[in-house]
Amino acid sequence: MKLVRIELKWALIFSLVSLLWMILEKISGLHGKNIDYHMYLTNLFALPAISVIVLALKDKKMNFYSGQMSYQKGFISGLILTIFIALLSPLTQWITSYIISPEYFPNVIKRSVEVGYYKTTEEALRFFNYPNYAKQSAIGALIMGIVTTAVAMIFLRTKSYTK
Repeated sequence: MKLVRIELKWALIFSLVSLLWMILEKISGLHGKNIDYHMYLTNLFALPAISVIVLALKDKKMNFYSGQMSYQKGFISGLILTIFIALLSPLTQWITSYIISPEYFPNVIKRSVEVGYYKTTEEALRFFNYPNYAKQSAIGALIMGIVTTAVAMIFLRTKSYTK
């Protein structure tokens, strides 16, 4: 457990940040009256998401590897962090879907049919639902976490690492 304590801590922080982001989206009307802007503005979550992953990798480097971390060790740490985030993502999606913003799915289904993105409500229902979003969030977390870690470690690795 001590080996992955930092990754687990930052996965929990990531989950809290994502829930705070969802609260911000709801407060700003992106799950209701401003839903037309949601598909664009929700992508801004990449900024805090990347920041949390970079902070986690820096924490691992400084407090576990005493400031000396190879690309490989950092990548493995980021991969572990990513797996924890992906495992927690269905829970954070559930909290978002059923507690923070239960009106999101009905609103986005209605609006997507109104603007012709989907022809029928049934079609929209097949995409906009908790099970589908839970899968998407887990898969998205894995993909984005791996890519973010791969790029971040280019800059965070100890250049003169010899071990």
